[in-house]
Amino acid sequence: MMRSKVLCLVPRATGVCRHMSTATKLTTVAVDDKTGIATLTMNRPPVNGLNLDLLRDLHQSIEEVEGNKSRGLILTSSNPTIFSAGLDILEMYKPDKERIRAFWTALQDVWLALYGSSVPTAAAINGHSPAGGCLLATSCEYRVMLPKFTIGLNETKLGIVAPKWFMSSFLSVLPRREAERALNQGRMFTTEEALKIGLIDEVAISKDQALDKCAQFIGTFAKVNPLARSLTKQQLRAVELQQLENERAQDLERFLFFVNQPAVQKGLGIYLESLKKKAKN
Repeated sequence: MMRSKVLCLVPRATGVCRHMSTATKLTTVAVDDKTGIATLTMNRPPVNGLNLDLLRDLHQSIEEVEGNKSRGLILTSSNPTIFSAGLDILEMYKPDKERIRAFWTALQDVWLALYGSSVPTAAAINGHSPAGGCLLATSCEYRVMLPKFTIGLNETKLGIVAPKWFMSSFLSVLPRREAERALNQGRMFTTEEALKIGLIDEVAISKDQALDKCAQFIGTFAKVNPLARSLTKQQLRAVELQQLENERAQDLERFLFFVNQPAVQKGLGIYLESLKKKAKN
C-alpha cells in the first residue's frame, strides 16, 4: 500500500504540534514541539476494529515515533465512545488464507513494537476497550480512562483463547490471581472497577484531561537518562518479548489451527449475526 506523509504546523495551547499521517488516515501522529510527546490516534470508523490495514498503520506509526526522537507516546482514539473494539471479526470469519496470515503477523508486530517501545508509553482510554483494545492499553506503561466505559480481555466469552502474549500484558499490570480470574471469566471492568484493581492508573473527566494526565506521567521521566530508562524497561520486558520472537511461527500456526476449527467459525458467525441485529435495532 502506497503511503504519503503529511506534515503541517498547528498552534496549540501547549506549543506547536507537528501532524503526520498516512494516506489511509487510519492513524495520525501529532508531535508536540514543546513537550516532545507524540500522540498516536486510531481513526478507523466505526469502532477502530483492528483489521490488517489498521494494524499495519499502527505498526508504522509506532516505528515512526521511535525514529523521530519523541520523548514519549500517547495512544488514543478519535472515536468519542470507543478506544478500540478489538480484533476485527471479519478478518477471522471464513478467512482468506494469505490475508489471515498477514493479519496475525501484523498483530504480533504491533504488540512487539508497543510493549517493547523504547520510549515511555501511555494510553488515553476515551471509550470502551474490550479484547484487542485492552491488549493495546495494557501494552502501554500507564493508563488513564474516562468514566462509564469498560475494559477487559473478554475472549473466552467469544469462544476464543487469548494467546500467551496477550496474557503477558495483562499480568504485567494485574496481580496474577486477579488476572487469572478475569481471563477465565472473560470479565469486562467498569472504569471504577478497573481503577480499584489497578488495571488503569487514573480517571479523567474528558479526553483532553486524559491526554494531559498521560503527558504528566511521561514528564516524570524528564530527569531520567533516556538510554538507561529504555534499557531498564526492555530488560524488565525481555522474557515476554523474546518468547514471542522465538515462537512467532508456532504462534501463527496455533492461531490458524484454532480459528479454522468448525466450532470457532460457527461461534464467530453467530456473533456477527448478533452484531447485525443490534445494528438494525
